[in-house]
Amino acid sequence: FFQAEDGIRDRSPSRGLGDVYKRQLCHWSIWLDRKGYNVTEELRKTFHEELESIKNGIIRMAGRVSEAIVRGTDAFLAGDMAEAESLIGNDDVIDAMSIELEERCYQVLALQQPMASDLRAITGALWINGEIERCGDLMSNICKAARRMHGSTINPSVRGLIQQMSDEAGRLFRLSIDSYIEGDSGLASALDDIDDRLDELNEETTKAVLFGHTNSEMELNVSVQLALVCRYYERIGDHSVNIGERVSYIVNGWMPENTGAIRAQHRIEKNIGAKELDGDS
Repeated sequence: FFQAEDGIRDRSPSRGLGDVYKRQLCHWSIWLDRKGYNVTEELRKTFHEELESIKNGIIRMAGRVSEAIVRGTDAFLAGDMAEAESLIGNDDVIDAMSIELEERCYQVLALQQPMASDLRAITGALWINGEIERCGDLMSNICKAARRMHGSTINPSVRGLIQQMSDEAGRLFRLSIDSYIEGDSGLASALDDIDDRLDELNEETTKAVLFGHTNSEMELNVSVQLALVCRYYERIGDHSVNIGERVSYIVNGWMPENTGAIRAQHRIEKNIGAKELDGDS
């Protein structure tokens, strides 16, 4: 049960933390109304201020990840262990930012109960937060791969391809965040096509790595680590595309999965209709 500030126990049964939040909000709404405040207007103002604060937090976290993509690649190609260790440690900061943003989103959902576009903005922020955090994890993995490969030599062609993958992954990530900042559903929708170049680079680099191992230019451990690094950059591109999909959802309420869901529903309805016809005959 909820303990009121005046020490009087509320004996109504609680249905969890969200119920406590709502009852506490109701308590203060009545008090504010008696004091002459426009409660609805104040709540809306507070909601949009908090929503903007969450958005700014996501942008700051994305800035850290964008910087990690550049610095992490430089550390990996240069074999700079001190920089790699620093970036691995910085990923903890990104994790902490992500957790804080997630908790704030849940609190807004519980207290404000947003609807329509406001609800999409909060749920979209939750998803985007997770996608950005995962990109940070992937760059941390690349730095860990640098530790495992310490002292190994990467041939010039593979080095050049890895740099291209990093540049393309970083560009795709920045574009996805730009689409979120600007609410640009057109740019968000284009990210899937832009990602094709990164997919091509991943295939080309992986083939170059396997070719180097086959010709005894690279040890097996080095080849495996390089193949994983290629995969990590490719996954950053995929997460960037996911961010774009969530931006489209925030702006217009549409997700790519909606098309498949509609097709599935049509097939179900068609099969039900066919069975009904069979039963009649």
